[in-house]
Amino acid sequence: MIKRMVTSELIRLAKQYPVVTVIGPRQSGKTTLCKSTFPQKKYVSLENLDHRRTANRDPKQFLQDYPEGAVFDEIQRAPELLSYIQGIVDESNKEGMFILTGSHQFELMESVNQSLAGRTAIVRLLPFSYQEIYGTTRKKKNKALSINQILLTGFYPRIFDKKLNPTEALSFYMTTYIERDVRSLVQVQDLAKFELFLKVCAAQTGQILNISHLSNECGIAVNTAKKWLSILEASFIIFLLRPHHKNFRKRLTKSPKLYFIDVGLAAFLLDIQDSIHLKNHPLRGALFETFVVTELLKIRFNSVQTNNLYYFRDNVGHEVDILIDMGSEVIPLEVKSGQTINDDFFKGLNYYCRLNENISKSYLIYTGDRLYKENRHSILPYQKINNVFL
Repeated sequence: MIKRMVTSELIRLAKQYPVVTVIGPRQSGKTTLCKSTFPQKKYVSLENLDHRRTANRDPKQFLQDYPEGAVFDEIQRAPELLSYIQGIVDESNKEGMFILTGSHQFELMESVNQSLAGRTAIVRLLPFSYQEIYGTTRKKKNKALSINQILLTGFYPRIFDKKLNPTEALSFYMTTYIERDVRSLVQVQDLAKFELFLKVCAAQTGQILNISHLSNECGIAVNTAKKWLSILEASFIIFLLRPHHKNFRKRLTKSPKLYFIDVGLAAFLLDIQDSIHLKNHPLRGALFETFVVTELLKIRFNSVQTNNLYYFRDNVGHEVDILIDMGSEVIPLEVKSGQTINDDFFKGLNYYCRLNENISKSYLIYTGDRLYKENRHSILPYQKINNVFL
């Protein structure tokens, strides 16, 4: 089993809080992580109809079977438990009693915030990071894997655990997601339109969100498009990168950029069948940028830190792909899918560094293999993306 980087943080938080809540997309490894980290705790899946029926019908009686706490998987299926868990942890005054998991962040977080405010730590678990799959301990095994194959495969744990064909596995994933999760969150009258909506979203990955384009392409109302985007974001299918709010006396773009949490899923929705197809695909650069953005997000979440990623674009087209706001400083990053560096790659970085004179480091991440500096900018191969936070 591949050890998740957040494991040590999960153990630490369970010693400090009575409840730890692990949220993330379906099949991101939440169940495996919690069961392996807390093998001494009883495990209960609330996907199980019998467990769910008992928990919802008589929460108090249900919890009496777990006086020492438990791992409750997919807690959003029985939200009534949360109020009773609050009473138990307040009375017992023990740390690490309950470990909860959930796949719907908005729906779950609202319940958690109402019932367990101040009593639970929140851990966000996304699919495997590049380092977890292709890091130093597994480098030899994956040495020959090209960046195109990495983008095509994505990072859902089950693909690696069972050595599945990624295209086939992602097809089944989407069918399960649409049939189960979408219908539980909202009444979608036309599932074919929702499937089309997902494909149009995939074609916008790495781009500034254009809701009018989404609604027109799918033949749906703008409000419907907004609602469906909220569902995708709540289910950890997409991530919206917000523009940086600092005002440099320029008119800045206010719309977010859209990214898929898993680049393999985006590639699948674009009907990319193999790495050769991806190599020549017009959205290869956008998929590589999606990979980089989500890797940075995983690094933050695996350290139990909040999202601090933004982008910069003004009304005349000056743009920096990613800004990492560290509070005391901002780190600009440009992302290029080529293996050869040219001067044009630095236009956005140079402009932003002139605009913000407090920049102490900046990066260009690319698909080559050399790590070096050019002028004031550090050139990083994607394999060294963790260096951004060193």
